[in-house]
Amino acid sequence: MGEPLVWLTAMGLAVGLSMIIGLLGLIFVNGTRVFWPKPVALITFKEEGQTRYRGGLTVSGVILSQQEMDMRDLTREQIEDPDEGSRQEKYVFIGNRDVYGESFAYFNVGDIDRIEYPDQLLRAERMEWGDAFLVPRHLQLEDGRLVEAGNPEFTATLDRLMEEVADRRSEINRIDRGQIGSINQRMRKYELAERFLSRLESPTPSEQRELAEARANLEQLRAEYEPLARNTEALREKQNVNSLHFTLPTGEMRSQPLGDFVHHYWPNQLGLLQKVRLFLFKIWDFLSGYPREANTEGGIFPAIFGTFVMTLLMSFAVTPFGVLAAIYLREYAKQGPMVRAVRIAINNLAGVPSIVFGIFGLGFFVYFVGGSIDRTFYPRSVELGTPTFGTGGILWASLTLALMTVPVVIVATEEAIASVSRGVREGSLACGASKWQTIQRLVLPASAPGILTGLILAMARGAGEVAPLMLVGVVALAPNLPIDGQFPFIHTERKFMHLGFHIYDLGFQSPDSEAAQPMVFATTLILILLVIALNLGAILIRNHLRKKYLSSAF
Repeated sequence: MGEPLVWLTAMGLAVGLSMIIGLLGLIFVNGTRVFWPKPVALITFKEEGQTRYRGGLTVSGVILSQQEMDMRDLTREQIEDPDEGSRQEKYVFIGNRDVYGESFAYFNVGDIDRIEYPDQLLRAERMEWGDAFLVPRHLQLEDGRLVEAGNPEFTATLDRLMEEVADRRSEINRIDRGQIGSINQRMRKYELAERFLSRLESPTPSEQRELAEARANLEQLRAEYEPLARNTEALREKQNVNSLHFTLPTGEMRSQPLGDFVHHYWPNQLGLLQKVRLFLFKIWDFLSGYPREANTEGGIFPAIFGTFVMTLLMSFAVTPFGVLAAIYLREYAKQGPMVRAVRIAINNLAGVPSIVFGIFGLGFFVYFVGGSIDRTFYPRSVELGTPTFGTGGILWASLTLALMTVPVVIVATEEAIASVSRGVREGSLACGASKWQTIQRLVLPASAPGILTGLILAMARGAGEVAPLMLVGVVALAPNLPIDGQFPFIHTERKFMHLGFHIYDLGFQSPDSEAAQPMVFATTLILILLVIALNLGAILIRNHLRKKYLSSAF
């Protein structure tokens, strides 16, 4: 009887592993496919066919799939037509959303005359409205000179000007996020002081001096801000002095400043090595860039950084609290009904929905603890209605997740402590060591691999949570990182971006859900890889401790 059950169990394990591998494979394929440069097709329709796009016979785009049309959309002629192509349609990413009003379209296969891949098609990523597919006509330079697309110098000139545009954009971002960001942070402090002191009806002499000092500091900071603002404004104007004139595949004539473009390439001229190089560049740009266009374009670096910092803060908070609680329950508490009830409560906490912890974090950490801190140390901010800690932030998010994952750490730590041999304890006590010295010098080091196992499980759960974070500090777009070069460098009161919430925002809140779908898979892949990287770091430490303390059973 036992052998069939063994095979049944093995089959269940194989099915479970296959499902996990299949899911990871699906995410990996769809997450990396978005970065691979695909050829751009020029689709020409039959003159006698019914399909037109914007009244024309041509359109270009990336052909994503071919599928059967919905029976409700078929005409009687298509149903009776023996040609199966008339009942199929191609799903195409056509870009140029600013002109067409949509990024994707379906075209009937039976109405397509031919599909070509001309070399002169250019694909350009823009700051707004997504990608554009276009046929260049000429470049209009700052001095009024025109460089025609047929000129041998056209490609080199376009590449050089685009590099200059990218350099100026980097300089603008450096000034905005660095120097101007630092000035704005300092100005906020003096602006709050000025607003508060200006409202006083009869200020004391010391308050009058403080008000005068705040205004003087504001004037000085504004004097520092003005040249930086003029510099960035000049750089932005410089971005628009050169423009590209082009024709859309549907026939419209357009022009656009080069400052609106992020980068460009000729998709139908790329060799394999060039595709690989562009593939790696797009991945790096995605990982290191900042989001644009309601998070549907650009990179996800703030979300990666915010997830990483939040997970570390959560780990630093949950580990000591969970370990101390486990030590007390296992080593000091008198075993009885009360301790058993506490253990049952801890196990039940692991099953509480995460949104409940979010509500508790909002009420306790944000409103009670954060509000108390503001009333004690930032009374002026409270009176002006601009709380510092009495609103969501990465600190409260980390503590909320630490509270949610602490049962996992307590249970794992208790099991690890219980696995340490009784002879080790008795030998230490026999040699004159106290109970705490035995726990500190022998039990805890031997239990460290098991403690890290609990921490790994806590990190894996906490890093992927979204529901509680929506209440205690996460936002769709954060202007500043929680750690930067501005004193005091670690800003635990700031709101932050998170990969899990980023996925939710892309999938359900995006104004263009179809264009955001590839980004959802890519962000999901990065979240999985980040969790794996954090867990691998903890696993390596655990394996090192296993070798060091052979008495551990973990």
